[in-house]
Amino acid sequence: MSAERLSGSEVIDFGPFRLLPEERLLLEQGEPIGLGPRALDILAVLARRAGETVTKEELLAKVWPRVFVEEGTLRVHIASLRRALREGLQGRNFIATVPGRGYSLVVPASRFGSGARATPSMPAASQLPAPLSRVVGRQDVIAALKAQLPEERFITVVGPGGIGKTTVAVAAANALRGSYRDGIQFVDLAPMKDPSLIPSAVAALLGVPIRTDDPIPTLVAALSTRQMLLVLDCCEHMILAAAALAEAIFVGAPGVHILATSREALRAEGERVHGLPALETPPWSERLTSQQGMAFSAVQLFVERASATLDSFRFTDDNAPVVAEICRRLDGIALAIELAAGRVASFGVFGVAARLDDRFRLLTGGRRTAVPRHQTLLATLDWSYQLLPESERVVLRRLSVLTGSFTLEAASAIGAGEMVATSEIADHIANLVSASLVAAEVGEDTAYYRLLDSTRAFARMKLAETQENNRVCRCHAEYFCDFFRRADAELAIAPTIQRVAECRRQLDNLRAALDWTLGAEADAALGVALTAAGIVLWMTLSLVHECRRRVEAALASIAAGAFREPRAEMQLRTALGGLLIYTQGPGPEVHAALESALQIAESLDDHDYRLRALWGLWTARINNGEYKIALELAERIHALALRENHPLDLAVSDRGLGYSWHFLGDHIKARTYLEKMTARSIGTQRRSLIIRYQFDQLITGRMRYGWILWLLGYPERARRTIEVSLDDLWSVDHAVSICTALGLGTCQVSLAVGDYADAEHYIDAMSELATRYSLSIWHAWARALRGVLLIRQQRAGDGLNLLRYGLGHLGDAKFAIWHSSFVGDLASAMGSNGEVAEGLAIISDAIARAERRGANWQIADLLRVKGELLLLQGPDDPAAEELFRLSLDWARRQNALSWELRTAISLASLRRAQGRPAEGRHLLAGVYARFTEGLETADPLIARKLLDEMS
Repeated sequence: MSAERLSGSEVIDFGPFRLLPEERLLLEQGEPIGLGPRALDILAVLARRAGETVTKEELLAKVWPRVFVEEGTLRVHIASLRRALREGLQGRNFIATVPGRGYSLVVPASRFGSGARATPSMPAASQLPAPLSRVVGRQDVIAALKAQLPEERFITVVGPGGIGKTTVAVAAANALRGSYRDGIQFVDLAPMKDPSLIPSAVAALLGVPIRTDDPIPTLVAALSTRQMLLVLDCCEHMILAAAALAEAIFVGAPGVHILATSREALRAEGERVHGLPALETPPWSERLTSQQGMAFSAVQLFVERASATLDSFRFTDDNAPVVAEICRRLDGIALAIELAAGRVASFGVFGVAARLDDRFRLLTGGRRTAVPRHQTLLATLDWSYQLLPESERVVLRRLSVLTGSFTLEAASAIGAGEMVATSEIADHIANLVSASLVAAEVGEDTAYYRLLDSTRAFARMKLAETQENNRVCRCHAEYFCDFFRRADAELAIAPTIQRVAECRRQLDNLRAALDWTLGAEADAALGVALTAAGIVLWMTLSLVHECRRRVEAALASIAAGAFREPRAEMQLRTALGGLLIYTQGPGPEVHAALESALQIAESLDDHDYRLRALWGLWTARINNGEYKIALELAERIHALALRENHPLDLAVSDRGLGYSWHFLGDHIKARTYLEKMTARSIGTQRRSLIIRYQFDQLITGRMRYGWILWLLGYPERARRTIEVSLDDLWSVDHAVSICTALGLGTCQVSLAVGDYADAEHYIDAMSELATRYSLSIWHAWARALRGVLLIRQQRAGDGLNLLRYGLGHLGDAKFAIWHSSFVGDLASAMGSNGEVAEGLAIISDAIARAERRGANWQIADLLRVKGELLLLQGPDDPAAEELFRLSLDWARRQNALSWELRTAISLASLRRAQGRPAEGRHLLAGVYARFTEGLETADPLIARKLLDEMS
């Protein structure tokens, strides 16, 4: 509002505020601030004497003349003023208390226009409800309405109950004060019961006499010469009458602009619909900070209202994720957030969050001055519900069992029944969308729908009051059992990104359906079938702990003896075997589950699950360091894969054989099989590897292939293999696959070639995913890798602590394969840290275990490390030289040129210390010369430096 528009009206500006004392109106950047008249009068007195101390006696005399008022009343109004001015927020300070005297406005204030009030040329007074609080998060919407209304003439703000339609409409109208010659008139239709009385009520407010039975023509004729804004609030319960009146005024009174609010469009001529979105809420993050949270309007509203309710409330990094969760669960609905913030004084932020499941009891106690439908969340929703025809109430109640988004197919399967035919569901859904009770998300191929959480909770409460609650819940469980059975069959053969995304959307429906099957009306058979069908989704999303918990519950139902379904049991036991490997390690329970699954698969002659069970057994053996048994299992898998000649299964069997030979020490055979795997034409079927074999076998195989290339003396080729595979790795979008690939090859190659910055990046990514998905094995693995990185960066103390922690957890989980990968680094670091005897004990045990199990893949390096430790004990120990010779012999037999180079460096260094540098140089130069690439990587650089020193 400009000073010119106000003409003679007094205006006082201070900070971001503008005060109009005679209108008793306070604006912040054009938006009205809700304050009572006495508080505004106090502010006017202080503002007129900005910078001066105004005594308490003066304030009392000016604001309450000739009335005795206690000083406590003044303090209450000063406190409300400070809240309205949001003192303390971002360092704001406007009103200072002068102890023993009074108060002072301590910021500069500008006064102008203190002459007479309105003249005949001034716009008419605007009749708008006084705002009770500052508008939060709607500045863009208000600005858009302010700009559009003069052009469009007729706009309806549409949205669900409590979203803030009235608040936005009043704020937009306030922003247009002075723009209309004949002012602004606000018409609240909510209290009206008889639609026929709407035109007469509007006419009465505008001072238009009505003397006919049809008031609309008289009203329109009277308005035809006026230039004004008419705000029609809460039209939904009388939508036909409101639409007829608005349309008549739009056609017959071109100078009258209309701003309406409704939970659905009026569908009148000239109407432009402005959908009011929910307030913005932060995406989920347990690390959300208060600063990040305040970038979202829903959080801003909660914080401001909570601060007004409880002076001691502080928005901190500790409670920011909880406040964000409250706002998300309340769908960014302004009324619900305000009600929740109002309960902070009673329960605290964490207490409010904990009580949201009982939100209708919690979210009460709105302002006493609010209309009844806005005093509780329940009243707001009931208002909308009662406006629906009975058939749409029935559909809304039935849809309440659907959690999250759903398709029209799901709505038809669950919403149809008595009173509602399947053919009618689409129309009912469309009407519920129009009434802002169902949200629609229309994509190119599929439309998805969802009930806001509060609407769903309300409708669910209504469904529970009917006789069909259990029937609808059963229908929901049966529909999603069929849905996931179909998805499992499709994804196992030809998975698509779109189909995976469709399944991902239905996680909450899967959970809700399973919870019902375990409830008072339990249906164990349906629960088992649904669990078996849902495994595909849990594994796709890397939700291994949730999947294990659900699978164990289903198997417990089967063990109880109520029924037996061999196929479902086979699926469950196969899944359990793999899940146990990755949640507690490859112990006896894994073998029991997978052997049982294999027996059932054999009895059913199920080729697919025979392969899955055998692969699970192979995984358990390889992870436990039982490489010879793993090779036998890999050969069985290969024979089965050859029988069907399926490229995907052949690729998996190639990986199994390649890994088995690699860990047994034959890196050439390993390379051959992994190159076969890479050459297989898989096409779009790769995603089914996650469905059938729990993670992407190809990407993990390619990363380990990079490590084998490094062992064979091709460090640059190893690095390139990792680099070209990274795009595929990140696109997998599957936590278990990514973590496994990073741990198996990516991190190890980066550490081996000396790319420490890259290694740190990959370890960070692995650690973050492991934490987010509660993958404890991978978390320990990442800690161990970080320990190795720190040791390589000459931070042995910190590195040793992390390495010990990681190895302790991997050892406890019986992950011998990964435990042994780090033993050499651990023992070597212990030696550098002065713990030589302890390091020797660890490395000697590792060598003995490797010889016992045939785990020859790193025997050359273990022997080298033991030799280095012996030299730390005594530089002349002949056993050290013998260990180096044994190491060289193993490395040469395995073609492990990189191991050979490391040992050659150790032996050459020993020769130099013995005074025989020429001999050492000859040995090292011969090994170094066989490298044809990667001479700028870590170990060749060390070798080159040593050769130069000995020349």
